[in-house]
Amino acid sequence: MTLRDTVAETLAILGPAWAWILAGLALAGLELAAPGVFLIWLGLAALATGLVAALAPLPWQAQVLLFAGLAVAAVLLARRLGRGHVPTLNRADRGLLGREGLLAEPIRDGAGRIRFDDTLWRITGPDLPAGARVRVTGIDGTVLRVTGV
Repeated sequence: MTLRDTVAETLAILGPAWAWILAGLALAGLELAAPGVFLIWLGLAALATGLVAALAPLPWQAQVLLFAGLAVAAVLLARRLGRGHVPTLNRADRGLLGREGLLAEPIRDGAGRIRFDDTLWRITGPDLPAGARVRVTGIDGTVLRVTGV
């Protein structure tokens, strides 16, 4: 008996509800292995389909349609919940917008440097002396745009 036969026989014994629940758990596990905040929603849709199939036996076609509908609804809900949230992971510069600091070096001919935390950033802005207070107003690649405060 092959592994495929064993899995098929086990799923036949457990029934379609358990197949959906196992698929949901597998998708949630894949989300942990390769995070992207997408598979978890499909996993939740599969789990919900399994619970519904356990409570009210449905033909396989209805189960597939239920899963598809729940998956679309879950993804749309996730998008709505995540709207306005801009991940800043590996994008430290995005967290600097609006931040104020003191110039580490003067701005001469429109260019200078400022230190935020443990990083020295290149900046552009109006000529100002070292120690002047500035606010980050924009980003051009890896160069911050600042204005005096």
